[in-house]
Amino acid sequence: MYDKLLLLFAQYEVKIGPLPHTDADATKIQSILAVVFTVIGAMSVLFIVIGGMRYISSQGDPGEIAKAKNTLIYAIIGLLVSIASVAIVTFVLQRAG
Repeated sequence: MYDKLLLLFAQYEVKIGPLPHTDADATKIQSILAVVFTVIGAMSVLFIVIGGMRYISSQGDPGEIAKAKNTLIYAIIGLLVSIASVAIVTFVLQRAG
């Protein structure tokens, strides 16, 4: 059985050619990443609002207050990462271009 499979696969030849060339210049990359970072920033702002609403509606429950604070902290960290990533990508693309 193994010999028959080996003979079957030996008939096929794999052609390895050059990789396709793309026209990805700095402006296309920057525009795509701008959309991605905008979505990430918008999601962070949305979660800040959700965390604030959870904090307001917690009614003094320590467990709910802790969940709301964690939501706010992680959303603010996400927003800062998004802002830093925009700055890093802009810096790298200006140096490369």
